[in-house]
Amino acid sequence: MTLRRLVLWRHGETDYNASSRMQGHLDSALTEVGWNQARFAVPALARFSPDLVVASDLRRATDTATVFVNATGVPLRIDKRLRETNLGSWQGMTGAEVDEMSPGARTLWQNDATWAPPGGESRVEVAARAIEVVADLDKGDEQTVILGTHGGLITALTGKLLGLPVENWPLLGGIGNCHWTVLARRESTGQAWRLIAYNAGITG
Repeated sequence: MTLRRLVLWRHGETDYNASSRMQGHLDSALTEVGWNQARFAVPALARFSPDLVVASDLRRATDTATVFVNATGVPLRIDKRLRETNLGSWQGMTGAEVDEMSPGARTLWQNDATWAPPGGESRVEVAARAIEVVADLDKGDEQTVILGTHGGLITALTGKLLGLPVENWPLLGGIGNCHWTVLARRESTGQAWRLIAYNAGITG
């Protein structure tokens, strides 16, 4: 087990983010703001000296990760298990549209990590597929890995890696565009993960 540190990096702003629409598995594109956010983040993320970047196969995450690897030469791997939560019938809708269609459902979803939108996934299910990626990385030689992924997955995977009770996962706040969360292992805690930084990023 050589994996010592994970940097969970959310993609830059997309056209759906800019219009307040829910993306899920929809393959939205980075805006010019999003591309610039990725470029600005490169120097800060490079200080972690990652051995590998593993990115979601959704374009917004892959494009964000590609900005980093093109600038640094760090290898890139694509893994669809890092996709954002499948939001089912909510995908493409605004929060207001969901609230009008299903009053109270979005609040239930935000406060219960086991609940899924119609035809979609719960955060527990998202964490289950994401933790497989971490388990596979544990079999490799990399010590520090950046996961280029999505906000919903980052909060779910963070809760899972820290061993938080599922009912407490909703206490983790959202992740800003192109912000990151850092977790590291410490031998004195029996290889358990601990939280080093949450929703960190470049401002301005």
